[in-house]
Amino acid sequence: MQQCKIYTKTGDNGQTGLSNGSRLDKDHIRIEAYGTLDELNSLLGLLNTYPLPDTISANFEIIQHHLFELSSELALSAQCVMQEAKITYLEQQIDHLSSTLPSLKNFILPGGTREAALCHMARAVCRRAERCVVNLQHNETVNTLNLKYLNRLSDLLFVTARFLVINTGKSEVLWQVELNANHQLVEND
Repeated sequence: MQQCKIYTKTGDNGQTGLSNGSRLDKDHIRIEAYGTLDELNSLLGLLNTYPLPDTISANFEIIQHHLFELSSELALSAQCVMQEAKITYLEQQIDHLSSTLPSLKNFILPGGTREAALCHMARAVCRRAERCVVNLQHNETVNTLNLKYLNRLSDLLFVTARFLVINTGKSEVLWQVELNANHQLVEND
């Protein structure tokens, strides 16, 4: 059996091929959009190597499949694969996790645990992916459900990060507007 080579050399000139056979520059906003989704998917894969509650781990695996589908939709630039049911799934997960958390009255600093910090990184990359898809939408037709999905996903990643901190018994670090040299909140008159 002859092994297939991983390198094709077709991208050596700064272009890449789409599923429909067309070629785009590697810095094209479409490539940036699904490349950022790949980065997000990889972060979720890394996060899933940590010991997580089973429900969180299962969520991340399902989301990774969704992100592959979303990426393929952007690469095909034609077929819509994102469905409202996937957005509903995210909303159900957000509602479930939120119901276990204390109400939030302040901004929190990303961190708390290694897993929560990675989840916040994934949230930030998700927001960047969302901005890339918005930018793509300015020039080409994009399934509006893609943006809705990414918006909900960033919310789920935020809630999941909070859950991961609180689930360990640690406290979230609240953002303080202004600190003096002794790390005390300075009150403004």
